[in-house]
Amino acid sequence: MATSTMPPPVAAGRRRAHSRSWPRLIVLLAIVAVVLYPLIWMIGTSFKSPQEIVNNIGLLPRTFTPGNYTDGWGNFDVSFARFFANSAMVSLLTVVGNGVSCLLAAYAFARLRFRLRGLWFAVMIGTLLLPGHVLIVPQYILFRTLGLVGGEWPYLPLLIPQFLATEAFFVFLMVQFMRGIPRELDEAARIDGANAFGIFRHVILPLSRPALVTTAIFSFIWTWNDFFRQLVFLSNLSDYTVPVALTLFIDSTSQSAVGPMFAMAVLSLLPVFVFFVAFQRMLVEGINTSGLKG
Repeated sequence: MATSTMPPPVAAGRRRAHSRSWPRLIVLLAIVAVVLYPLIWMIGTSFKSPQEIVNNIGLLPRTFTPGNYTDGWGNFDVSFARFFANSAMVSLLTVVGNGVSCLLAAYAFARLRFRLRGLWFAVMIGTLLLPGHVLIVPQYILFRTLGLVGGEWPYLPLLIPQFLATEAFFVFLMVQFMRGIPRELDEAARIDGANAFGIFRHVILPLSRPALVTTAIFSFIWTWNDFFRQLVFLSNLSDYTVPVALTLFIDSTSQSAVGPMFAMAVLSLLPVFVFFVAFQRMLVEGINTSGLKG
């Protein structure tokens, strides 16, 4: 009775491949451990009592204290749910603003012909060299002069720039993406009677989904985690966003508020994680497909 066996060279080659993969696996596991250690430590600390936070620097608490979450949620005159709602509103409106304005600006730079187009594109790229902290003072003076700081709608200074294509990084990202779309599609649409807006609506917009998803992901994450601009423009407690509200735990009683602060910090990571996971599949699918179907 004949039995099939793997040829010795093939078996030896597989053994060598497995032996070479072990060092890579160990290095990758070490990198993952280093990256995840702060997150795991923060989650563990959110379940520690105030005394254990000082005495126990380990990852896991000796005694679980889930009360940190209830204490942090209702620690102020305003519920932390209000801060989450404020952050969600500002972040989602920023996603919409950046997606619409940056896409239109990128279409103009990538597809339309107008005077001094190269100069204005260079000026836009030059704004990437300016730190955000340099711009915050003139922005504050401008919005304060217009009466938009501390008004009935305090989020206007945070949202108006996003609807005016001020994020040069996203404009540049979309321009580079649109330059990869064949211009023959524009010519075909123009032959069918489409004008510039028709080409944008029926050709560029459907094919720009990967760039739009990338813009949405980074816009949401950056806005949700933004602290400095929101701290400058928001002054009322009920208008605070999550990053600003987390600083309220640091006061003269910070010793007893560290646990609730870590608990709320853990909860603040969940919307970012959910948003990224929800759109990551769309991003990968958009990148893997060419967008051109016969």
